[in-house]
Amino acid sequence: MKPEKLKGKVAAVIGAGKSGVAAAGLLARAEAQPFVSEFGAVTPEAAKTLRQFGVPFEEGGHSERVFEATLCIVSPGIPQRVPVICEMHARAIPVVSEIELASWFCPARVIGITGTDGKTTTATLIHRICEAEGERQRFRAFSLGNIGVPFSSKVLDMAAADIAVLELSSYQLEGCFSFRPNIAVLTNVTPDHMDRYDGSIEAYAAAKFRIHAQQGSGDTLIYNHDDPILRAHFDRQEPWSFRVVRVGLRAETLDSAHGDYVSVAKGEIVIRTSGSTERLMRVDEIMKPGFRGDHNLYNVLSSVAAAFAAGVAPETMRLVLAAFGGVEHRQEFAGNACGIDWINDSKATNVNALLQALQSVPAGMVLIAGGRDKGNDYSVIADIVREKVACIVAIGESRQKIADAFDGIVNVLPAGSLREAVELARQHARPGASVLFSPACSSFDMFRDFEDRGRQFKQLVRELT
Repeated sequence: MKPEKLKGKVAAVIGAGKSGVAAAGLLARAEAQPFVSEFGAVTPEAAKTLRQFGVPFEEGGHSERVFEATLCIVSPGIPQRVPVICEMHARAIPVVSEIELASWFCPARVIGITGTDGKTTTATLIHRICEAEGERQRFRAFSLGNIGVPFSSKVLDMAAADIAVLELSSYQLEGCFSFRPNIAVLTNVTPDHMDRYDGSIEAYAAAKFRIHAQQGSGDTLIYNHDDPILRAHFDRQEPWSFRVVRVGLRAETLDSAHGDYVSVAKGEIVIRTSGSTERLMRVDEIMKPGFRGDHNLYNVLSSVAAAFAAGVAPETMRLVLAAFGGVEHRQEFAGNACGIDWINDSKATNVNALLQALQSVPAGMVLIAGGRDKGNDYSVIADIVREKVACIVAIGESRQKIADAFDGIVNVLPAGSLREAVELARQHARPGASVLFSPACSSFDMFRDFEDRGRQFKQLVRELT
């Protein structure tokens, strides 16, 4: 939609979280007539911001007033099947996401990143690379979306030369219909949020694939060719109208087919484009304690592919990659206390993320896991848990499910709080071993979000020290 067509239009914003408030502010600045409706309570901070924008709002439920709108913007945490959204559809009121809304106003180049795992690390790397290049070329790079800052809150500050780096969840992409990133990155697809998608990996993947639905000539799609779901999707439907770049850990595998790729050959990252190959840098210049494992190498390869597609100079990539040490809450070294290494992997909110952490930490660890389960199947990690985990401390709503899943495989100790979990882990970890905090669940049963969860864990480790 053209932004000027929003002038004077009544728009319902469902949800008064960060994205909902930002969407309402953008609509107000576009001279639309937004109305925010929150099923729960509106926080004092959100209420203050909405009043500053002059946006009316309600809380404690959705009134008939929301259906007076000609457009509805839904917050990502609200499923499409809740009654208020079903009624919007029944009344033929268009329902879009905050990402879709902001894209109507965006003059900048857009790099969108989605996938089950690796979104935050990949988006962070791409942003830092583009930010460093921007200092040389005089443009700005914005880090937005699921990473924490709403797209709508910054889009009016952008210029055509700038780059918006958007981390995108499946929830955000559900409501995208005309959103067209110049560069799209798909890191992987493994089962996650199965509670939201009724156990259907196909429905979950379809939401992810919306990132390339509107791409066309002049756009670039980057995907992990080693991921079986992505490989089947993109190989089956060739040719595409956009440029496709594959990433993978073995260049000889990608060499067997025509096309561009970013991969590894003889310990070096290589970029293949238009039939020629450029060697960027050695892998061991990037991989280091605190940032290691194949999953992080995939993140690096995707970031290099995106930066190269955006025209970033190789020397800029080398400088940023060599200095990068990972992101907070993703296999982050939290310190050594009581002769034990403590690792904060609070960002691991699904089983595949936990699997990646288990692969990266030496055997003999104590694992702290649990939270609000999202339909997890723990059987897929049974073998590696048997091989590498000395015992599990289970927390949160899922602690009994975890105990049942690993019964007979490893000793599972229930804990009523994170503090108790840390103390139990300290008691059961042998000197020189590691304690891995990798929940494989969402945080909302006990914490504000995964960041709050991770910071509380690090504080408890500091108290041990």
